[in-house]
Amino acid sequence: MTPSINAVGFTLEKKQSEMIESKLKRISYADDLIVDLLIKIKHEKEYAFDTTVNFKWGTQAHVTGQDFDFGAALNKMMDVLDNKIKKEKDKVQGK
Repeated sequence: MTPSINAVGFTLEKKQSEMIESKLKRISYADDLIVDLLIKIKHEKEYAFDTTVNFKWGTQAHVTGQDFDFGAALNKMMDVLDNKIKKEKDKVQGK
């Protein structure tokens, strides 16, 4: 899995970058299923995580998470992403 993190409208601090890296360990079980992970973070009034996951079998999933707090927005996005990966994994193993 190759994560690509892109901050739009602000500069990503080292602390925020480390927080993202540590949260991505939560989906390390899916490293062999994911080709790349594209994370775009926008910050206007609130933080908005816009994430696209490309799976090895050609499927693409898109998840988002928004909050005024960086960590809360990241957690919301990770919850949705984790569920999406599990559903895709179950779907493929079911075939």
